[in-house]
Amino acid sequence: MARIDLEHIRHAYGANPKSDADYALKEVHHTFADGGAYALLGPSGCGKTTLLNIISGLLTPSHGRLLFDGEDVTELSTRERNIAQVFQFPVIYDTMTVYDNLAFPLRNRGVPEAEVDRRVRETLVLIDLADWAKRKARGLTADQKQKISLGRGLVRHDVNAILFDEPLTVIDPHMKWVLRSQLKLLHKRFGHTMVYVTHDQTEALTFADTVVVMYEGEIVQIGTPDELFSRPSHTFVGYFIGSPGMNVLPVAVDGASAKLGETTIRLPAAPAASLSGKVELGIRPEFVAVGREGMKASIRKVEDIGRLKIVRATVEGHDVAAIVPEDGEIPADPRLAFRPEGINLYASSRRVAFAGEKGARP
Repeated sequence: MARIDLEHIRHAYGANPKSDADYALKEVHHTFADGGAYALLGPSGCGKTTLLNIISGLLTPSHGRLLFDGEDVTELSTRERNIAQVFQFPVIYDTMTVYDNLAFPLRNRGVPEAEVDRRVRETLVLIDLADWAKRKARGLTADQKQKISLGRGLVRHDVNAILFDEPLTVIDPHMKWVLRSQLKLLHKRFGHTMVYVTHDQTEALTFADTVVVMYEGEIVQIGTPDELFSRPSHTFVGYFIGSPGMNVLPVAVDGASAKLGETTIRLPAAPAASLSGKVELGIRPEFVAVGREGMKASIRKVEDIGRLKIVRATVEGHDVAAIVPEDGEIPADPRLAFRPEGINLYASSRRVAFAGEKGARP
């Protein structure tokens, strides 16, 4: 296991990059703690796989250094870094048995056969393939093959880190939940440093202790699932995390009040810093109340999703989503109210703290 330091890492696939737009990965300066479980979350093309491949050694960054426990490994190969990597599609030996697939990386490193047998049998139980040990891998299902790939990473107790590049893409929904749960338990048991790439927020939020959200080649927020939900530091995080995502509305701010068209909205407090650029108010649907008090609204649609209803409304010409209980009343002449504790304020897409808020700067 290792602490991974990314020191001012940047990467461009083309020659002679001249501006930020030429970089697939803009500057990343961050530390993955030894034994941490991290998810790199973002849409396709945001730079998360590029970053993972730089950590693994499949790519050498255009700029910056990569350190494992303080040692510069920027120019070292994946083997020299002692990394295990699990890819989107299973990489296994079809002609080998399940047992031999797991044993191969250990035998390749000269581990004594008695130790190989002990670790392989232990890992087979962990990934629920003990009954398939003598079967050839060729005839197995996609999820079983991916379990073998996962097992080949887990069977090596000496790895510095285990990296996962969207490993559950080919797995059916129920098995995704099972494998995510197993990975979480295995992390708690062995404490490997794990970095998991995904575009699926459910995978990221259920697997990782810390989620790294990426957008257009940058890290826009690093935090716990609760921090990403309650205090998104960027408007992208707000509407990417959550279903439905955060409502983002253009406003004009005056002290502790915001104007949405002709409607005034009370803020928790005045902003702690001056505002520049485009100013927006963000509020999650969970903090929008539907009733007989508040802003006039026109309801476009109500989606019944079981225990909850998603109300799609229009306020001052802008779309607003609200969540109400399944048995919640929706008046004929509805109004919407924003609960102050759920309000966030953004300038140029970045969150601005409110005066008096913990950690706020004047």
